[in-house]
Amino acid sequence: MAASKDSVHAGHRERMRKRFIENGFDGFEEHQALEMFLFYAIPRKDTNELAHKLLERYFTIAGVCNAPVDELQRDFHMSETAATYLKMIPEMSRLYYESLHSTSSEVDLDNLGEWMKQKFIGRTAEAVVLLLVDAKGCMIYFDVVAKGSIAVAEMPIRKIVELAIRHNSKTAFVAHNHPSGNILPSQSDLQVTRRLYDTLNGIGVNLVDHFIIGGSRYLSLRESGLMEYY
Repeated sequence: MAASKDSVHAGHRERMRKRFIENGFDGFEEHQALEMFLFYAIPRKDTNELAHKLLERYFTIAGVCNAPVDELQRDFHMSETAATYLKMIPEMSRLYYESLHSTSSEVDLDNLGEWMKQKFIGRTAEAVVLLLVDAKGCMIYFDVVAKGSIAVAEMPIRKIVELAIRHNSKTAFVAHNHPSGNILPSQSDLQVTRRLYDTLNGIGVNLVDHFIIGGSRYLSLRESGLMEYY
């Protein structure tokens, strides 16, 4: 008697789970990792074909996760729940990285750009992140202070000053992302950095650096010599 389709899927999923438990995603093809993740969003359907179709359209797992929910529903007949589950991948990844650096951690200046970069995982619109440090060099605040459109986020200078005063900060760092992936600063980026530096300096807080994040890359204005007034 031939095995039922459900039992074949169940056996395949169980083998995939055991393989993952033993080695994580090491050795998995990209479509296999996506297929397995979709197991938990679509429990009663073969997700192999769907994983292939998604990657054919969006090329990478990052592209799949950044796809609009309504497009995933319309073009791939995914439920809102399944599409939302995919959107959770980068968001949960960002929360994971953030949790590795709890408040009161001493700030590692040599790796700060990489640290800042994790704050923008999965973001498709501009955002501004503020990091405040106390007199001992420990992090006392690290969070998003503004979100913008796909193209621009306003630097919330007043809010940053209020937070710096409230947390009794001595040092500040800011970062914002360019969703286009271009990490070169615009003239307005440089101008607002100077205004923020001068404003914070007036209350005894030193703005040390402004990072521009573009995908997997980043630019430090200080290291690039673009904050000569520092």
